[in-house]
Amino acid sequence: MKPIELQDSKTMENFSLVFVLTQIVLFFLHTCSADDSMSQLQSLSEGKSLVSREGTFELGFFSPGSSADRYLGIWYKSIPVKTVVWVANRAKPVKDNSSMLHINSEGNLVLVNQNGIVAWSAKSRKKVLNPIVQLLNSGNLVVKDDKDPENYLWQSFDYPSDTLLPGMKLGWDLKTGLEWRVSAWKNWDDPSPGDFTWGISLEGFPQVMMWKGSKEYYRGGPWNGLGFSGAPELKTNPVFEFEFVSNKEEVYYTYNLRNRSMISRIVMNQTISTRQRYIWIEEAQTWRLYASVPRDNCDFYNLCGSYGNCIIGDSPVCQCLTGFKPRSPRNWDMMDWTQGCIHTEQWNCENKSKHGFVKFSGLKSPDTSHSWVNESMNLNECRDKCLENCSCKAYANSDVREGGSGCLMWFGDLRDIREFSGGGRDLYIRTKILESDHEAIKEEHSMKAVAIIIILASLLTIILALYYVGKRMKRFRAYGTENNLMVNNNEEDEKEDLELPLFDAAVIFRATDGFSINNKLGEGGFGAVYRGILKDGQEIAVKRLSQSSGQGFNEFKNEVILIEKLQHRNLVKLLGCCIEEEEKMLIYEYMPNKSLDCFVFDQAKGSVLDWSKRFNIICGIARGILYLHQDSRLRIIHRDLKASNILLDHDLNPKISDFGMARTFGGDQIEGNTRKVVGTYGYMAPEYASYGLFSVKSDVFSFGVLMLEIISGKKNRGFSHSNNSINLIGHAWRYWKESMPLEVIDCCIKNSTVLSEALRCIHISLLCVQQHPEDRPSMSTVVVMLSSDSALPQPKEPAFIMEKFFLEADSSSTNDISVTMLEPR
Repeated sequence: MKPIELQDSKTMENFSLVFVLTQIVLFFLHTCSADDSMSQLQSLSEGKSLVSREGTFELGFFSPGSSADRYLGIWYKSIPVKTVVWVANRAKPVKDNSSMLHINSEGNLVLVNQNGIVAWSAKSRKKVLNPIVQLLNSGNLVVKDDKDPENYLWQSFDYPSDTLLPGMKLGWDLKTGLEWRVSAWKNWDDPSPGDFTWGISLEGFPQVMMWKGSKEYYRGGPWNGLGFSGAPELKTNPVFEFEFVSNKEEVYYTYNLRNRSMISRIVMNQTISTRQRYIWIEEAQTWRLYASVPRDNCDFYNLCGSYGNCIIGDSPVCQCLTGFKPRSPRNWDMMDWTQGCIHTEQWNCENKSKHGFVKFSGLKSPDTSHSWVNESMNLNECRDKCLENCSCKAYANSDVREGGSGCLMWFGDLRDIREFSGGGRDLYIRTKILESDHEAIKEEHSMKAVAIIIILASLLTIILALYYVGKRMKRFRAYGTENNLMVNNNEEDEKEDLELPLFDAAVIFRATDGFSINNKLGEGGFGAVYRGILKDGQEIAVKRLSQSSGQGFNEFKNEVILIEKLQHRNLVKLLGCCIEEEEKMLIYEYMPNKSLDCFVFDQAKGSVLDWSKRFNIICGIARGILYLHQDSRLRIIHRDLKASNILLDHDLNPKISDFGMARTFGGDQIEGNTRKVVGTYGYMAPEYASYGLFSVKSDVFSFGVLMLEIISGKKNRGFSHSNNSINLIGHAWRYWKESMPLEVIDCCIKNSTVLSEALRCIHISLLCVQQHPEDRPSMSTVVVMLSSDSALPQPKEPAFIMEKFFLEADSSSTNDISVTMLEPR
């Protein structure tokens, strides 16, 4: 028995020795390898890095391309091709190798240079005793409490660069207003945010969108339960699985890889304006392109105009939907499809028994910016609801799974439609179609004859008016109409003929290079605006009214007469007009910085407007509106104040534009009502949107919305959601009640903000958007408030829960309001 005991003793000694050596080797390997985290007592400087635990990602300092600038970024550690997926100080590079990353005393992650100047910082949600920074295996850089490691105080996934990694979210946090949007590098040498971005638009029914600046570039469309209607290729595949979440707290898209050993990313490429998905091929040691968008010409936003159907393989690719014809056959034949299509036959919406819906299959859902959704309705209920409202142009199931459910309805012209082979969805479009009523068909023919007579009479009226204009050449005579000016006949100025230069259409055509798309500045419900250069070198902006626009000759003349009479530094200057055959054009002074919305709603350009410039713009707009309401010879209510109607001159001074919908009063009249509500949803005062009652106080409401947008850099409807009707006003009100109003301020201007001025502006804006007109200040009071330090009254709860007035516009009302939704200009 002794030898056996001796053998066991030696075995135990050998085992102990092996164990100790193993621990030493492991300790050595651990100390020699890079850590994945650091504490408040540590820092990260040049030459050092954090490496995720499995060695997939690395955080450190780098210089992109041929640039010598230094950036803090994250890249793939596990592959030989250095591929950066996130950059911290995108817009503020460090010029030397002395930068350092550390956690400051407040628990915030801070990047400073050798002089202690902050190049970038990340603010933690709360201060904790033992904050640590860790680079996760997912590529997410997080700040967390050492005692509560699952609760992130900050994470890089909330602030994407040009890459969407597996597990990242694209969309919105509706509780905080945080947007997860991906923006391309400017170029290979410069990771600062370009103007090519990808995110989710919350206007109407949420939809995936890509933008070039503030203009729509590609639309993936709304989620239909299985995928995005504009992306039929997004389906079950062996590479990745995807998910779309939409509730009261979040709206986002995300994806995850099916195989953890696979490497894939989605990146925005500014150079070729393409979103690309790549997969790493280990055998070839290279990235291989898996998919990209836009895929073809039909993917470009609204290529074929309203009611135009883009069909790849057809020649031309743009075709009008069945039951529609080109709005301008001449332009259509010249491959200019921007004006889109109109109904083949005229129809009267009020006589609802004379029209119905035509089913189209295999289509990409139209733009849902002006739409409404109800998840509990079936398709028949959806049809009946749409038929009740003249503004409803189409309907479909919001969810296509299991035979379809829910109701999605479109309002206004249907835009950005294309046809998919083997994909797409069913769409029911309103048109003058009778389903089986033969007696009604006979009556329809008689109604058509009446309609022709009315049209001929209208044409005769227009011809006579054009003859009069041609005869007088450069002179308009102001005269009132039921839908135009209600001018005080006692004012001598209104009895005088109005002088205004008339431009030849050929001159405008040459100046705009034939209305080239390269000169197009924007497009709204009434037509497009183009940049032009006259022979003498003068730059102009040309508003070319759409021939089937809701803005007829009276509204056109209304804008001409009004702007010709108005002279104020904060109002746009009208240089002349052009009326030839079917063309109606307004020629304005050119504003090199375009419109306000191009800056405040654009992440890349938002920093150009620091606080002093934004405050100057707010005060300038206020003075312009005060002039309209009180100081001009006529009392004018604009009725369509919004960010896209505020133009910016060379020095970023604001100028109010677009007076086509303005109403003018004489004497002491300050309010009126209308049977046709026009304007832009999100800026309308509740009494105007619901009952057609407008006044100087409805302009005050719009100005209050505009103030909040300028301060926050967010659209009023940017927080709206099908299941959460709170908007920017409600967002600001919530922070006001929680005594945190400064949280509303646009993050890109917080360093330049004069907090007392910003707080006062937020206070004034909430007073302007009160529910009841009598609770809102006049514009003269607003101007005084902005320029003084006097005490302000406390605001009541504002009108932030906006009703879907175009669906529920009080059917018992005697006003019989017809709602006209205008697209942003």
